[in-house]
Amino acid sequence: MQSTAAALTCLLLGASMAPAVRAKDPKPCKPEVWAEAIAKFEEEDKKMPPPKGGIMFLGSSSIRGWNTNKWFPDLPVVNRGFGGSQICDSTHYADRLVNIHQPRIVVFYAGDNDIAGGKSPEQVRDDFHAFVEKVRGPQPELPIVFISIKPSIARWKLADKIKEANRLIQEDIEELGNIEYLDVWPAMLDEEGEPREDIFVEDGLHLNEDGYKIWTELVMPLVVKK
Repeated sequence: MQSTAAALTCLLLGASMAPAVRAKDPKPCKPEVWAEAIAKFEEEDKKMPPPKGGIMFLGSSSIRGWNTNKWFPDLPVVNRGFGGSQICDSTHYADRLVNIHQPRIVVFYAGDNDIAGGKSPEQVRDDFHAFVEKVRGPQPELPIVFISIKPSIARWKLADKIKEANRLIQEDIEELGNIEYLDVWPAMLDEEGEPREDIFVEDGLHLNEDGYKIWTELVMPLVVKK
């Protein structure tokens, strides 16, 4: 009986001393990873400078894969998407990507990779706020369209965190002013409330042409009226 009690005591002590399971550390911002991509944009700018007062599309791979010249043929669009990037990366390079061109409006999509990389919804909201402050440094009234962090098949398990990040960003937008929060969720979900399979490429993460058609129809009236 004593040996059983002793064994139980040791077991409990061992459990109490065992290291706690740590939550996933968020993926750090490493803007140097994109140095080559940013330099390539600058080389392109030297050969064919974008128009001042244009419509800047900025963000991660969902922006990069969007053929904005095709979908917005009559508008002065500038695409500065670099795949895999987080919000903080766009903030870091804002002077070289955005501010130098003095756009009349910025269409911004990012946050997808932030959540997948382990950042909390609060961190994503804070990073978004820092981004807005950065791009509005030289243009305090710069209009911005923020495309909500999208639902996707590949990252559906993160849906709750994505929804919370979107909610917090929307609240922040109401305080910041002159920012359109574009909720793409209703148009991207099926009747069961899950991501539509017909608007993604095979990886279940990136949009196909049908997906970009939806986004274009949602964004067009927002950039035309500004």
